[in-house]
Amino acid sequence: MKPAAETEPDMREKPLNLRHLRVFLAAARTGMISRAAGEMHITQPAASQAIHNLEERFGASLLRRGKGGVAPTSAGDVLAGRLERAFRHLDAADSILSRRAAPLHSHTTSAQLEALTAIVQQGSFVLASRAVGVSRASLHKSLRELERVVGTSLFETTSFGVRPTRIAEAFARHARLYRHELDQAGAEIAALGGGETGRTVVGAMPLARSYLLPKAVSVFTQDHAGHRVSILEGPYESLLLGLRRGEIDFLIGAMREDLPARELVEEPLFDDVLSIVMRAGHKLAAQAEVPPHLLTAYPWVAPRSAAPLHAHFVDLFAGAGLAPPSDIVECSSLNAARILLMESDRLMLLSNAQIVLERAAGMLVSRPHPAGRISRAIGLTYRADWRPTQAQSTLMGAVRRLAAETFGHGKAGF
Repeated sequence: MKPAAETEPDMREKPLNLRHLRVFLAAARTGMISRAAGEMHITQPAASQAIHNLEERFGASLLRRGKGGVAPTSAGDVLAGRLERAFRHLDAADSILSRRAAPLHSHTTSAQLEALTAIVQQGSFVLASRAVGVSRASLHKSLRELERVVGTSLFETTSFGVRPTRIAEAFARHARLYRHELDQAGAEIAALGGGETGRTVVGAMPLARSYLLPKAVSVFTQDHAGHRVSILEGPYESLLLGLRRGEIDFLIGAMREDLPARELVEEPLFDDVLSIVMRAGHKLAAQAEVPPHLLTAYPWVAPRSAAPLHAHFVDLFAGAGLAPPSDIVECSSLNAARILLMESDRLMLLSNAQIVLERAAGMLVSRPHPAGRISRAIGLTYRADWRPTQAQSTLMGAVRRLAAETFGHGKAGF
């Protein structure tokens, strides 16, 4: 699995010409290439060539030509729908920039938008130029041209290099979401022709990546071998940022009580019951339940303080009228936690969903929470305006079905 720091897309493929996209959308809307040419202030042959270039790029016919004009093909309908959504993201950037001029997509280029997103993501011109595959000079030129269009500086120079302004970060997020819609269009158009392309990036928190998500991906890829799935791990905050930027399609893991961003939604999958986990052969494994007074008699593996599970860890002892144990190892890595548990008498507050394979192999065992049924909600998080491709919907369906089958009626535990 890749860390969240590696969420940036491969930008080396030449971006779609924004002007060509506008020509196509105008032709699809008006039904006339001549009218599209008029709106764009170009000749009709130039408009026809722009549409031809897009058809070559997508590998599909986008418009049906007839005596009465043109009409979108099935592929054209897909592209037109995605472009409407893509341009709404640029319109949102317009509102952030408080521009009073013509729409942003009328005056910017794809190269300028790619330069902005690359520099914001990479944090330097050197790394951004490698990601985009152009020289630093070209990158500087594109950025300066973009700053002239928007009428404001987008980066500040510091002793550590360049730093994006708040406006630049918000602008880059919408520019990345614009690019994401175009990527989705390409995948959907390929699917119309029987091709299996596209990509789904999933941000997986510890519980999901231990069993549920890898199993669902394995099932999914049996029938979608050409679809690329990337599973990213990292702190929740980093994954959430990638989700909001359009670098991640959805997250799966413990749900939060208050989402930090209004444009995100959560969908519950199941209730995850917490247990006391230990190695097979542990002295407490012989007991059906762990007596509360023995909770502090053994060393512990504890979740890091920023993790949602930490509050449950604190409550475990407070509920029994005990002070937290002093002999603890804070660990955010489930792999490391497994080794600590199997190689010692340490205990850990964990979910059975995270040790499915270890329990089946007889390496770890679990006992009920002393306070009874203590659970947390596990679910999916995605952007409210996200429209998944058919393949992405199928993958999410596989996750939902496996969650229900494995953890039974939305519940996981004893």
